[in-house]
Amino acid sequence: MLRLFPTALAASLALLVVAPAAPGSATAGPSASPARVTVIQAVPGATVEISIDGDQVAQGAEVGDVLGPFDLAPGTHDVTFSGDGMKVDSTLDVTAGAASDVVLHLPAAVGGDPVVHSYAAPTGPIGPGKARVLLAHTATVAPADVEVDGKTVFTNIANGEFADADVPEGTISVALLPSGTTGDPILGPLDVSLAGSTLSMIYAYGNPKDGSMNVIAHTEALSSDGSVEPSRIDTGSAGLVRDPVSTFAGGSGSGGSLAWWAVLVALLVPAAAGAPVVRRFRRTTSRSRLG
Repeated sequence: MLRLFPTALAASLALLVVAPAAPGSATAGPSASPARVTVIQAVPGATVEISIDGDQVAQGAEVGDVLGPFDLAPGTHDVTFSGDGMKVDSTLDVTAGAASDVVLHLPAAVGGDPVVHSYAAPTGPIGPGKARVLLAHTATVAPADVEVDGKTVFTNIANGEFADADVPEGTISVALLPSGTTGDPILGPLDVSLAGSTLSMIYAYGNPKDGSMNVIAHTEALSSDGSVEPSRIDTGSAGLVRDPVSTFAGGSGSGGSLAWWAVLVALLVPAAAGAPVVRRFRRTTSRSRLG
């Protein structure tokens, strides 16, 4: 379960629309699994209609709405957002069985026209006791750093970019700050509860100067990678420690504390050394055009 601003989550779940099958495109044939596409409206104050390949799949979508997922055939699709005097056309390429989010949001520049970015959902198997988080910058702010429990773990994420990582399940505190600063956060700190074997897709949107800064989030279950939590930590054969250290999952005492200490070191030491704890960090390649 993800706990992020109850009002934002309520809006996120308020409108779930299942797309009708678009002739020749929205239904996969027997030889290919369909792609799953979720559409997110992250433009404050706007009410839009959404069409996929010319077929309307939603109307009256407001900020915070999470729509879908829609089943689309592998290939290229047109996703159009219109309303409130705007029309934004985007092109999305999907592959069989893949999942992705398409997000309508504002650019970093104040007063800029809405843009569209797509984010492939990292839905691969995950290890025991872990959760996966993808955080995307879709807000009207300059590049930002992300702090987790007071430590900077993602740095210099620009509008349209994202970072993702596997972290231990449990509750963490997350804040978004202007890149390279240590002052007041522009968002948060937020207490985020991460259930094991889940993926949380989180989008920071809006403008802190007008009070519209917030988050939109949705989660899905992940399959196990087949590994198990270790019952001991092997200390090697260099003679520094004669015997391995035994630990017990869920237990108490020094063994359990050492297991968690090892996990925290693996997460936070690279961050303290200036290397973000991140599996992937890149600019998205969605193509959009303003109509």
